[in-house]
Amino acid sequence: MKEFFKNHRFSLLIAITGIAFYFSFAFNLERNDFIKLIGLYGGLFFISFRLIQLEKTNFCFLAGLALLYRLIFLLALPNLTQDFYRFIWDGNLILEGINPYLFKPSELIGNFQGIWTELYKGMGSLSQNNFTSYPPVNQLIFAVSALLGGKSILGSVIIMRILIILADLGTLFFGRKLLQDFGLPQHQIFWFILNPFIIIELTGNMHFEGVMLFFIIFSLYLLHKGKWLMSAILLGISVSVKLIPLMFLPLLWNYFRKNQQLKIQKLWFYYATVAITVLLTFLPFLSSELISNFSASIGLWFQKFEFNASIYYLIRWIGFELKGYNIIAAAGKILPVLTLLIILGLAFFRRNRSTTTLITSMLFGITAYLFLSTTVHPWYLATPLLLSVFTKYRFMILWIGLVFMSYFAYSNPGFEENSWLLAVEYLPVFGYLIYEIFKNEFQTKKPVI
Repeated sequence: MKEFFKNHRFSLLIAITGIAFYFSFAFNLERNDFIKLIGLYGGLFFISFRLIQLEKTNFCFLAGLALLYRLIFLLALPNLTQDFYRFIWDGNLILEGINPYLFKPSELIGNFQGIWTELYKGMGSLSQNNFTSYPPVNQLIFAVSALLGGKSILGSVIIMRILIILADLGTLFFGRKLLQDFGLPQHQIFWFILNPFIIIELTGNMHFEGVMLFFIIFSLYLLHKGKWLMSAILLGISVSVKLIPLMFLPLLWNYFRKNQQLKIQKLWFYYATVAITVLLTFLPFLSSELISNFSASIGLWFQKFEFNASIYYLIRWIGFELKGYNIIAAAGKILPVLTLLIILGLAFFRRNRSTTTLITSMLFGITAYLFLSTTVHPWYLATPLLLSVFTKYRFMILWIGLVFMSYFAYSNPGFEENSWLLAVEYLPVFGYLIYEIFKNEFQTKKPVI
């Protein structure tokens, strides 16, 4: 032990500094304090990647730090989001025997008192006046958290955080195994697990992308091993946490078609298994209104909301110049179709023969989706960040280093975004991605795309 302290003094020093920074982030930060937020995040970004650089051969040390940093947030209420109030609201509705997909909070608040009033006020007007958009496995987690947390908001938060942390540990386990199978350095998984972006947005702000990603990475590991049936079930569960994995299904076409063990016939059974799994998770909530209410809530994100977009903002500017008004309603219908066409192009014209190539296609697909989206909250980047760990591409590390500048909008009463900060965020990302595609295209025999 004494030898360890002697040989790792600098690493321990910056690790302890990281504890102080995370504690300040968890307990002494207001969302509208943009300068402090960026300062802490920048410091943690440097600390984490310096630790990975210094201790990349010390897997247990880095894993222990990743867990310790997450535990700092355990007793703190999220300070960069108010979504958790809706999580607990939905969970308590289920415990009351009420289907959360059938009612807006504003339609029910008159029937409840006590903790319900605090949850209602905390979630904000947007959530109050819309149907829930969280799939059924998420709802199960909300219900368990509400049950075990009692009538305590913090108690429910603690339970949800524990589940998110366990999911991250599962991602660490299967992510490491995949890297071993691919012949890649095992420490690359810490670009995700020890990343302050992931620790803050998933554990700190309690976004369930982490749970979804655990099921995705577990599914990919089993698919790589040829266990396609269990892989399909797990992918179906991931869809029932967040809908994002649905976009990856077309990319499996060439992977099955060109794989001697799988073959194309099994792909249809794979798709059917995913669909049945998703349907089974929805069965407890099934009603005539579920599809319309859930679809309406999801549709809002494409045709009503705007935040931290890139290509869409350019299209919106052109729309103002040509039409004189915001064309989000039209663009919100066209851009998803364009995303689908890109994904189909990756599915049918790219050789997704190996698992690594498949993951690279998944990375390109979700990146295209985010570039064309009207709304890109920071935590949406968790999925492409994890996928990038298993590829040659590093543009996601640059993007997650810059994405917190989007929180500038919360620092002013009008919730206005700064166009210059958006340019600082996106231009380097676009530039570096183009450079990486060019480099990998011409330095390898097989084309990247």
